[in-house]
Amino acid sequence: MREMMQRNIRAAVRTGGSAALAALLLAGCVEQPVRTMAGPPPRPQRLFVYPSRGQSPEQQDRDRYDCHVWAVKQTGVDPSQASAGPYERVVVQPAPGAATFAGAVGGAIVGSMIGGDDNSGVGALLGGVAGAMIGSAADANAAAQARLTREQIATERANADSYRRAITACLSARGYTVR
Repeated sequence: MREMMQRNIRAAVRTGGSAALAALLLAGCVEQPVRTMAGPPPRPQRLFVYPSRGQSPEQQDRDRYDCHVWAVKQTGVDPSQASAGPYERVVVQPAPGAATFAGAVGGAIVGSMIGGDDNSGVGALLGGVAGAMIGSAADANAAAQARLTREQIATERANADSYRRAITACLSARGYTVR
């Protein structure tokens, strides 16, 4: 009687494990949507400077250069440096939980294969839990990277704005209209 019960339990685990595995495999075929996040485009970097006191083109060039040097010293921002900022980056972040789900499915598949015929259900369960934990860590890392990029974009925007304010103030003081 005991032996017959054990056989029935093993058969149920195998059948249940197989059904769970089939459900996980089918669920794995569903493609998760990808969210693309990018900051709104930056304000135009170009300043339009109009002389309002009849300054000559040579004087305009000198004043623009002097004000540029002064604004860089005041703000520490030099827009003439050739470096790609995060404005040009696009953050591609999978839907929340996508890596957790993929890890759980992959772990369940591997766990059921490692568990063999007798322990495929338990192997799938343990593998799914381990895979979900690993996928959860990957999701958390992706979210942290996206947050860091958003912070870098905000910092660069603030720096660009402070440079623009500084050079506008300098040029205005020298008799120019800046737009």
